[in-house]
Amino acid sequence: MGKGKRAAVIHCSQPPLSTTDVLSKPTTSTDSVFLDGPSLYNCDAATLLPDEEQLLESAPLMTLVTTYISYFILIVFGHIQDLLGSILDPESFRHLRTQNGYAPISSGFDTFYHRRLYVRIRDCFNRPITNVPGGTVHLLERTSLDYNKTFQFTGKTREVLNLSSYNYLGFAQNEGPCADAVQTAIKKNGLISCSPRLEAGSVELHSQVERMVAKFLGQEDAILFSMGFATNSTSLPSLVGKGDLVISDEFNHSSLVFGVRLSGASVKVFKHNDPIDLEAVLRDAIAQGQSRTHRPWKKIIVIIEGLYSMEGNICNLPAIVDLKHKYKFYLYMDEAHSIGALGPNGRGVCDYYGIDPLEIDVCMGTFTKSFGAAGGYIAGKKEIVDHLRLTSHSAVYAEAMPIPILQQVYTSMRIIMGEICGDEGRHRIQTLARNSRFFASELRKMGFIVYGRDSPVIPLLLFHPAKIPAFSREMLKRGIAVVVVGYPATPIITSRVRFCISAAHSLADLEWALEQISEVGDILGLKLRVGA
Repeated sequence: MGKGKRAAVIHCSQPPLSTTDVLSKPTTSTDSVFLDGPSLYNCDAATLLPDEEQLLESAPLMTLVTTYISYFILIVFGHIQDLLGSILDPESFRHLRTQNGYAPISSGFDTFYHRRLYVRIRDCFNRPITNVPGGTVHLLERTSLDYNKTFQFTGKTREVLNLSSYNYLGFAQNEGPCADAVQTAIKKNGLISCSPRLEAGSVELHSQVERMVAKFLGQEDAILFSMGFATNSTSLPSLVGKGDLVISDEFNHSSLVFGVRLSGASVKVFKHNDPIDLEAVLRDAIAQGQSRTHRPWKKIIVIIEGLYSMEGNICNLPAIVDLKHKYKFYLYMDEAHSIGALGPNGRGVCDYYGIDPLEIDVCMGTFTKSFGAAGGYIAGKKEIVDHLRLTSHSAVYAEAMPIPILQQVYTSMRIIMGEICGDEGRHRIQTLARNSRFFASELRKMGFIVYGRDSPVIPLLLFHPAKIPAFSREMLKRGIAVVVVGYPATPIITSRVRFCISAAHSLADLEWALEQISEVGDILGLKLRVGA
């Protein structure tokens, strides 16, 4: 079982390096083992069917049973507290009752999880920081005297290793070529154009970035949006509607789900990252046609993600493209987490698998992860992009992307493409690939159940609800900031910690972190992997 087994990692008593130190230091002999020679990406292994590299490991049956029992106990005691509280302290439940003829904004049932589970562990979330989210962050220390209902700051800060931010390529910096270019752009163009793009909000830099994005992705054209969530939620209603069918992966992001709901299109769901089930859904949908009338669908669009951030696994794109050729559907791929972070050139899942990017009809992505900026984009054929410029609510009504963000995207993308700063972009991409593989491999050797391959997002399963806050607090005691996730963001039995690896981390940082994780894993009994 591997339970209680300690990892053989190198002990490192030194504090973590800063982002600037890691990205500016000369390459060491250890680094050269990873950065030189053949590519880190083995696409032949990644395209095997079944997709063995992306299978999700399962837990022992007893762990799953005790996890359900833990939630059952929490729910029962929570309802007992609600009952006693409504009798002994009715004022605290006043907001959940009808008052002066006005219905409550939310019901007791809707807020139960928040009141009885989330608030108890709220100190593990929304921790304020005072610097850029690089390889390390400075946390504001805080305490609570009312069981996490409110917090008071102590006035102290603490530097901790950052394994919680989507700073994949280390561009979350306030110095360097990107920061310098942003300052110059602000002096030239100001901060924001104060208008939607279709009115008076476009500047030359918007067009330059759109051309750069299209070139980077190998697509005809691209359009920018000021918000990543809105890129999906307001563009999908422009692409599909009544009489169309959307076939969606069951673990797709909420922005995709919300956008499809707004569109009015019919929806079918296929099992996560399972091309066999997708084909079965396609065959049935084509054979049956629209409900009641059984007329053929106007169009069918399959929506997937390039890299699923909660599972850390990569979509089986080769198999899905084969199905696309066979069944003639449109393919919409969300690369929010994979663009910049996957592939030998950082160009996402198509680059990772060596697939022609023109196979993807609609390429969506965000600039918040790999580029250290904000907002999102959609790229594809010029007719599709022009249609979105005129019909997407975010393109028509939303404010144009601010100048500093545009320049950050433009400069970081040029670095990744090698147009400026020499080999720095390649160095960041290779360092991220090295760090991601090393970290996940070592966790598996220790005996943890870990999801995904080649992904900078590495989920480690915790299962029991009590272990969610325990893991987060123990790691913070040891000087490491992590993100813990539970229901309803994940299935109820697969609570997890989600490590986010960055090119800003050194191997010494990761080795030191692995030592701390191993100790906490022993304390909490998390080493459940069979055969470890």
